[in-house]
Amino acid sequence: MLYIGLDVGGMSVKAGVVDGDGNILIKSSCPTGVERGHEATIRDMAALALRIVKESGRAMDEIASVGVGIPGVEDPSTGLVPFCNNLHWHDVPLSGMLSGLLGKPVYVDNDATVAGLAESVAGVSKGYNSSVFITLGTGVGGGIVLNRRAFTGAHGVGSEIGHMVIVAGGEPCNCGHRGCWEKYASATAIIRMGGELLAKNPGCALSMAVAGDPSRVTAKLVLDLAKEGDPGCAEVFREYVYYLCVGLASLVNILDPEVFVLGGGVSYAGEFLLNAVREELPKHIFYTSMPYARVELATLGNDAGVIGAAMLGRRA
Repeated sequence: MLYIGLDVGGMSVKAGVVDGDGNILIKSSCPTGVERGHEATIRDMAALALRIVKESGRAMDEIASVGVGIPGVEDPSTGLVPFCNNLHWHDVPLSGMLSGLLGKPVYVDNDATVAGLAESVAGVSKGYNSSVFITLGTGVGGGIVLNRRAFTGAHGVGSEIGHMVIVAGGEPCNCGHRGCWEKYASATAIIRMGGELLAKNPGCALSMAVAGDPSRVTAKLVLDLAKEGDPGCAEVFREYVYYLCVGLASLVNILDPEVFVLGGGVSYAGEFLLNAVREELPKHIFYTSMPYARVELATLGNDAGVIGAAMLGRRA
């Protein structure tokens, strides 16, 4: 059987026809058009799905189900998307509407969760029974896979690992709490720490690179300067890796997964990040004489959302 995966973002909807092994047979996209409201967006999603099936030379009879990854969650008790800030959605019956338009079962989950599922089916964590995918971007998202199935808990919010508090009373978070992991382990955290470096050391290499303008600081610039050996940015990087590993160690204690998969923009630092995390993480492990999770870099890139969404039906 074949599956349709839809990856819904604020700017575009990506879609693909995917086989049972996670291979994309055909893919395309369309604008999300959030300003038109959810009904128009969902109709466009259905039209896109029908179009790519036709262009693939297949028939809808060969499609087992449709999966959707969204920057939010679906309430499993109601089938509604209670809120999805990037799409301006509130109590949207996404799965019901899309199933009615396509005549197929529709499964919905968080975009980070489906990316984690994709890596476990066709990426770097393939072959492992348990894994945790961590998106290190503007925020920190998570995709938990247990027994080769996506896990989001009893109420659909069990993978919101970015809002695990690691510093009591720490940095204020957009969620309304303080000290959340994403305030210390995201690209945004690197930018904040880079700005703090500028304030303390106006003559540093980072300050020269941005002509003293904090608004020009990017996570990539800080990481690039750290790679080059700049002392200030290297210290920012060490602090970042420390907090990243504090969160990873907590996940080891709670879930004991076989592998962590690092994705998102910060992961593009590649081996520089990976080697630093692999060196730091053992310092935070409780059972030091026992095996613990491997740390790897994500491999599927922008295709992860489509593949993982499609695989929601295969795993149902």
